[in-house]
Amino acid sequence: VLYPREWGGTRPDDFDAFHELILWDELARVGGGGVLGQMSINSMALPPVMDFGPQDMRDLVCRPVVTGKKNISLAISEPTAGSDVAQIQCTAEKSADGKTYKVSGQKKWITGGLMADWFTTAVRTGGTGMGGISLLLIDRALPGVSVRKMQTQFDNSHNTTMVTLEDVVVPVECLIGQEGRGFKYIVENFNHERFLIATATTREARLCYEEAVKHALTRRTFGQRLIEHQLIRFKLAEMVRAIEATQDMVERVAFQFASGVPTSRLGGACALLKVQASKTFEFAAREASQIFGGSSIVKEGKGKLVERLYRGVRATAIPGGSEEILLDMAMREAMRSAKL
Repeated sequence: VLYPREWGGTRPDDFDAFHELILWDELARVGGGGVLGQMSINSMALPPVMDFGPQDMRDLVCRPVVTGKKNISLAISEPTAGSDVAQIQCTAEKSADGKTYKVSGQKKWITGGLMADWFTTAVRTGGTGMGGISLLLIDRALPGVSVRKMQTQFDNSHNTTMVTLEDVVVPVECLIGQEGRGFKYIVENFNHERFLIATATTREARLCYEEAVKHALTRRTFGQRLIEHQLIRFKLAEMVRAIEATQDMVERVAFQFASGVPTSRLGGACALLKVQASKTFEFAAREASQIFGGSSIVKEGKGKLVERLYRGVRATAIPGGSEEILLDMAMREAMRSAKL
């Protein structure tokens, strides 16, 4: 659905952001967990190759990934550089003959690393700051590439990994776009990533609400169903109020994408959307847990889905840009627009 037919996709002629919204919303109905991990990371790691990679690279990578025969992951974050992408330290030194890069460094919290055949990798080819960053496509099979699984709070099937690059020799033909333009490619790609995360997160918040309503209709306390207690109705109303507001925001951003607003102008909107979604999810997960009571803290029984969802809250609030970083970014963008 997401990709052009030339690469083996099934994208309809009238494809727009709403098709993608429906896709990730429906997939998120499974209730969190690792099922979205590699599927969604392909859609985040492949666009830089499709949009900026040379033709030979696109011919090599795009069709196998789109048709599900291969996988690709996004390798940006490092042990000392998460949301502050401009501070990455992974180096790519060009050889004297200009034919290869020697890449050294570590990438942390890399989704889908154990399954990835390639990594869209942020490296430092120049000086400090954002202007020294480039993107390389690194083959998992190259000597010096090692991948280790990391245990996570939310889901051990999600395939979160540490990737170590030890003097990995990468052909210059694996440069994505131009040297020193990597930060620009990353930032524009982040807007799509945040829209995707927000879409799935909003559905997860709605799942918390749905589970809480179903439980409140059947569970009895003090001679009444939970739904007959005014305080429980208040909790449910507050949950759905926040969820519907967030859904409206998701669809508004989708409309902007579909209307052709350049992604470079949607940074603030996508940042605020992701924060809105993760905060709504956190609130809904908490309130659903309170309604389920003890059933929400065990991994079995009626409350097991809410327990699982609650473990995933921080995995929506931090990856793709933490809430604090995104709120600050949105305000800085607003100040630039107002020339303050």
